[in-house]
Amino acid sequence: MSLQEEVEAETSADSLQSLLAENTSSLAGNSEPRNLSSNSSHSLPTENTPLLPGNGEPQNLSSQLKTIANVFLSVVGAGVLGLPYTFMRTGWVTSLIMVFSVAALTYRGMMLLVHTRRRLKDVPDGASGRPLETASFGDLGFNVGGPVGRFFVDCMIVLSQAGFCVGYLIFIGNTLANLFNSPLMLSAASFKILGVSAKSLYIWSCFPFHLGLSSIPNLTSLASLSIFADAVGISSMFAVLAEDVVIVTKQMAAIEPFGTLSTFFYGLGVVVYSFEGIGMALPLESEMRDKTQFGKILGLTMLFIAAMYGLFGALGYFAFGDNTKDIITANMGKGWLSSLVQVGLCINLFFTFPLMMNPVYEVVERWFRGGNYCLWTRLMLVLAVSLVALFVPSFADFLSFMGSSTCCMLGFILPAGFHYMTFRDEMSWREASADVGIIVLGVLLGISGTWYSLS
Repeated sequence: MSLQEEVEAETSADSLQSLLAENTSSLAGNSEPRNLSSNSSHSLPTENTPLLPGNGEPQNLSSQLKTIANVFLSVVGAGVLGLPYTFMRTGWVTSLIMVFSVAALTYRGMMLLVHTRRRLKDVPDGASGRPLETASFGDLGFNVGGPVGRFFVDCMIVLSQAGFCVGYLIFIGNTLANLFNSPLMLSAASFKILGVSAKSLYIWSCFPFHLGLSSIPNLTSLASLSIFADAVGISSMFAVLAEDVVIVTKQMAAIEPFGTLSTFFYGLGVVVYSFEGIGMALPLESEMRDKTQFGKILGLTMLFIAAMYGLFGALGYFAFGDNTKDIITANMGKGWLSSLVQVGLCINLFFTFPLMMNPVYEVVERWFRGGNYCLWTRLMLVLAVSLVALFVPSFADFLSFMGSSTCCMLGFILPAGFHYMTFRDEMSWREASADVGIIVLGVLLGISGTWYSLS
């Protein structure tokens, strides 16, 4: 989920800001963005505090067109930039199969969460007798597995969201180091400024700005930046696609259709990472006006995203062949258009960073600060993410590791596990086998992918 929300033309700016803040915050198990003043006037959330006020109905419900845009921008993220390299490593036929298979599994995982939440609405809360409120992934974990279920979901969300931000910093550092490194100098990897590598310098340069943006307690204030970042990011990706087409029409590079077993598991991690947004399934369904159409809209959007990913990865590989870099923009040369595209993507990820870190802040502050805003906690989290990014050399390798280690758990294992625990007494053996099969598949892919990406 790196590219957040788009809205249709009729949506007002105020509605967009409210929607963006609500959606991003809901990943952490809190549907209302916190601010310093509200902390003193509202009771702090506990493990079983409902996440939506009143009857749980949001005010500005989404049309089908708006839901399509929200799903697209919740799922498509920085992982797409590593797909051409993955196609080179695993073969273009294998990669296409992986892209559409992972899209289908991700869709299945999202719908399992939705079905589980709908079933839980029929279960009364033991304390109040009212239907259980399930606004977020963390809520669902608590309602199905108690405090342990919520804690497990929260841990995975913290690791995955922080991992996305590490990937952003790696991209920014490596891209700017390559972009502004003169051909007369050494390579970007070895070029140093005052004894500090260029990549490290650019990452540290982002640190004070990210700390400043992350100190903003109300996500609504960041909505305009997110809209700008989304527009720049999408424009830049289409510019990359256009350049690939130009190169392929002139002369297509030598390509391979299949890779090895080890590269299969490596590439699978990158593809799983690329389909971000599992935590947004419940908020998106809640905000849709006609909820009966959500499954259809989600399925069509995921199919479109899979086709776009396949096209982007294949064209990038067809254009550069064995010379495809782990970040496809590194293949674009030094022209003004190439530089503009790379800077645009860096701007996109720079402003997406605080939005993606916000669920991490809210979970950690709920764990250790009773839900209260804490600047020092945020400082330490931004510092930790920056330090990790300094020591990870390869963008695509890190995507593979994160996709296998955390995204398989969030996207496949937990949704199927929660669905099975909720419906196990009323399932047929085929339905139960489907859930168990996804759990087993997720475990195998997660372990194998993590091992090969580390190797």
